[in-house]
Formats: sequence, structure tokens, C-alpha cells
Amino acid sequence: MRWHLSGIPQQVDVTTFRLVVDGHVTQPLSLSLAELLTLPRVEMVAVNQCSGNSRGLFQPRVPGGEWGNGAMGNARWTGFRLRDLLDRAGVKAGAVQVRFNGLEGPALPATPSFKKSLSIDHARDGEVMVAYLMNGTQMPLLNGFPIRLIVPGWYSTYWMKMLSHIEVLDQPDDNFWMKTAYRIPDTPGANVSPTETGYKTVPINSMVPRSFVTNFKTGDTVKAGEAVPVRGIAFGGDCGVAHVSLSADGGTTWVAAKLGPDEGKYSFHAWQAEVTAPTSGVLEISVRCTNTKGEMQSWTPNWNPGGYMRNCIETVVLNIA
Repeated sequence: MRWHLSGIPQQVDVTTFRLVVDGHVTQPLSLSLAELLTLPRVEMVAVNQCSGNSRGLFQPRVPGGEWGNGAMGNARWTGFRLRDLLDRAGVKAGAVQVRFNGLEGPALPATPSFKKSLSIDHARDGEVMVAYLMNGTQMPLLNGFPIRLIVPGWYSTYWMKMLSHIEVLDQPDDNFWMKTAYRIPDTPGANVSPTETGYKTVPINSMVPRSFVTNFKTGDTVKAGEAVPVRGIAFGGDCGVAHVSLSADGGTTWVAAKLGPDEGKYSFHAWQAEVTAPTSGVLEISVRCTNTKGEMQSWTPNWNPGGYMRNCIETVVLNIA
């Protein structure tokens, strides 16, 4: 996944590395990697998705990295609960947010250091974690070695790489990356019209359900009249997948897909189904995810000037041979 600033360390000395926890706490900490490894161990499978994933599909176009649908991944993260670390430091009464910083740095002195914050209740919910293993092996350098923050169900702007500093705040964080950058319209689906102005914004936060066909792409060819096996992935956003459905007639009818093994509510969920190809023309396969909160993907794409939070129904169009 991408980094925010250009000053990315090419190596980290684990013998001198320290994670500092300070601010509105009773016992500031400076812990070595060896000390961090003594905290109770937890594990979770979770999707890490860029806030601007699929930005390149927005119409009208918006500035920024013109991602397709591929700016995301899914991994098994192993580490410790952020709550356990904060409890060791002793959060004082009146704490409102927890701010995170990493080892990446700006190219120019005027560039704001990349920092992100969570509310104190979110930071201590027992699910937010600090990971040192990815898929059972040492965290790769490009993924944030030696440790990174994992905020399951939230966009990856909060998943601080090379985490080095945790600061408990007794007032809301007003740094650039919270007050100005990564903000969305405070509207349903973060949706506004391209000409709309004057609306309230809030920091981007939890993810929304998405689903994709993965064994075909638009322009592929299938045989006329034959059964077509269709496979893909879905995720519920900030909760689990309830069901996935396919339509081959523009949404008039839907067929339930069979879900694969459940790796946890924050993980990709594999699915499979079968549709019958027509004898001529094209086969349009649309896929829709409904999460365990009852939130369902819609046909209408959202729009906002940041190109954030696309989650409309995706369709692949296949040729008939």
C-alpha cells in the first residue's frame, strides 16, 4: 500500500527502535520491540483499503491517484491490542483522542508530519491493534516494519506504518491530516453533486460494503447458452457479509451466491455462483453485497471531490461466442 510522505526509511534498527506513548497519561512509556512482544498476543484478518480506492472511476473525474479497484488487500495481522498498551500507560480522565505518528518524513520542512487520530473510545475498543506480523511472518518494510496500526473496518489512512509515537490528547486533534485532508461530506454515502458547495465535512472513517467478480473482466468471452461459473470477493466494510447476490438481467432478478469460509467479519469473503449465458449478444453480470448491518450496495455511484468511498454495484460485460 502507498505511503503519504516521501521520506520512507530504508531500514530500521530494531535494537534502538522505541515506541513512545505519552501525552494525557499517568505513566509515559518508551518501549523496545522486545518489550512490545511481551504484551498479550491477538490475531485478526482484515481488509486494508485505500480511502481513494476506485477514484479513477468517478464521473466527473476528480484529482488524485486514479486508482481502479485494486488499491486494497487482505491479510492476517498478529500483534497486541492498542487498549492493553494504553492501559499500561494509564489514560487520564478527560482524554478525548489518541494520535499516531510513524517514521516516514516529509521531503520539505513545510510539509506537515503525517499524523492521524482516533477517538479514545475507538482506540480502546479492543479491536484496534498494533501488528508486528503479516500473514504469519515479519512485517515487510513496505508494509510498515517493525509495527503498524491496524484499524479494522476503517480506511487505511488510519493504519499508521512504522508506528513510533502514540499521543493521548485531551482536546480534539486539529493537525492538517485530520482538519483538512481526508475529509468527506457529512451526507449519506458521502455523496454530493459536483456543483454543490457549503456542505459540512467530517474525517473519513468506516468502510462500506463492496463486492467484485474476480474470474472475469469486461471484454472476456464465454460460450453461448452455457453455464458460466462466476467467482469473486466481497466484504462488509465495518462489519461482516450477510449475503452476496448476482444478477444477469440488470437487477430484475437476483441469485444468491454461495459464500466460502468465514475468516472474520473484517475479511474478504470469497463467493461463487453460476449463471447461464444467453445465445447471443452480451452477458452482463452484476454483483451486490449486503452486510450484517443491512447496508446494501446500490446502482447509483456516489460522488465527492475527494473521490472517496465508492461502493456501487459493479458489473462486468462479457461477449458471447
